[in-house]
Amino acid sequence: MTDDPQQYHALQIQLDLHQGIPFTPNWTAESDFIQIIVDACLKATPKLILECSSGLTTLMLARCCQINGAGHVISLEDGQQYADHTRSYIDRYDLGDYASVIHAPLQETLVDGLTYAWYSTDAIPESGIDMLVVDGPSGFIQKRSRYPVLPVCRTRLAESCEIYLDDAAREDEQAIVDMWQARFPELKHEFRNTIRGCSILSF
Repeated sequence: MTDDPQQYHALQIQLDLHQGIPFTPNWTAESDFIQIIVDACLKATPKLILECSSGLTTLMLARCCQINGAGHVISLEDGQQYADHTRSYIDRYDLGDYASVIHAPLQETLVDGLTYAWYSTDAIPESGIDMLVVDGPSGFIQKRSRYPVLPVCRTRLAESCEIYLDDAAREDEQAIVDMWQARFPELKHEFRNTIRGCSILSF
């Protein structure tokens, strides 16, 4: 099952991104997931968004912050080429005040006694993250590739933070959600039946 290109066009019109959008087949998030995080950003007006993996979502969240008149996206990207590509669109729309794309190479990170390849944490704020979008690292890198984000970032999240996990219909992501809830029993979970599945979590 694949997404309808017209839905990307609808988002483009909604956000007045008339100079084109970064789209990479098989890598860009599905439009239904993007619509969920766009609607959430416009409604909740987060001040600090942390995003794991950059791309079209970065551009659209930055544009939402501009519309809101507040907020900033920090996007962690392990691939230099992808980071540069996303930055070119941020610059094209003059959204530098609303987004920072950080080249954060994957490095060995010890979590719960296991070693994962996860982003360098140098650029992650110590506190105040009130929206977290998780679409990386890629699942093929290792088993349960996205698990570290909550153990690493839990103390950096604002009380009102909402977490959006893409690809949540996959077995690995379902296992990750179970592991998160086992470690953080107060974590609430809602599953949305999008094309790739979306898990919305909050403390």
